[in-house]
Amino acid sequence: MTPTVKAILDKYEGTNPAVKANLARILMQGRLGGTGKLIILPVDQGFEHGPARSFAINPEAYDPHYHFQLAIDAGLSAYAAPLGMLEAGAETFAGQIPTILKINSSNSWATSINQAVTGSVEDAVRLGCAAIGFTIYPGSDGIFDAMDQIAILSAQAKEAGLATVIWSYPRGGKLSKDGELALDVGAYAAHMAALLGAHIIKVKLPSAHIEQAEAQKVYEGTDWSNQADRVRHVVQASFAGRRIVVFSGGAAKGADAVYQDARDILAGGGNGSIIGRNTFQRPRADAIAMLDKLVAIYKGEE
Repeated sequence: MTPTVKAILDKYEGTNPAVKANLARILMQGRLGGTGKLIILPVDQGFEHGPARSFAINPEAYDPHYHFQLAIDAGLSAYAAPLGMLEAGAETFAGQIPTILKINSSNSWATSINQAVTGSVEDAVRLGCAAIGFTIYPGSDGIFDAMDQIAILSAQAKEAGLATVIWSYPRGGKLSKDGELALDVGAYAAHMAALLGAHIIKVKLPSAHIEQAEAQKVYEGTDWSNQADRVRHVVQASFAGRRIVVFSGGAAKGADAVYQDARDILAGGGNGSIIGRNTFQRPRADAIAMLDKLVAIYKGEE
């Protein structure tokens, strides 16, 4: 274990050694191992958007083995997916990369902003996962049920020695569409995930918009036009950097925008990227090249 990783783990007071060991598995894995930076491949888009919207652009990606192999060959930190995806490659790829069981899911036809629990801590243990993953939608009508669920599931995970990753995506309620990505809302969402006991927090990169009228005065007088400064604020909201914070790659975008996001995450003190569609929707060679470049950025080699 490197001094950098040890310093990160030392911030997780009250965390049992088994959970810290699984955090270390992720932090020491792949080409960023030991640096304190992470790139995680998440493939839950089949649930969220449907298989055609997710995989038709690169038909190889219909095969769950494709994603395991992409994460391994690119030297990534971990691979996150729902139950069926992990089961479909669990034996073939056992021990080759830390996995995260995405334990709740939604679909694009639902009219409510909510997710169903689609896996269990027992499944995660059976499949040799390092962590469970769970999405919450702060602002939605279902947020309080989700908070109840993750409190129970996270406690079970800790007993089993697994880390908890929380996807915290503000949506619904009084939030405007611009408010979903607002700086004050994103910082609040990250803080909420930390308060719920997340070991790794996943949020979207925030815009410079300030949504909450009550928060306007707090943010007045500061120029938030620089994305790295906005990242730094979200990290500050995550217990002053005492929790690992990774940022979503978001919707498909050009390669230059993906690379600039990574530079800003690095400059703002974020721990890395959790990037799915912007890699697996590209041809394999292009995805590997993109991930190579992202690794170089996070290692400070670019």
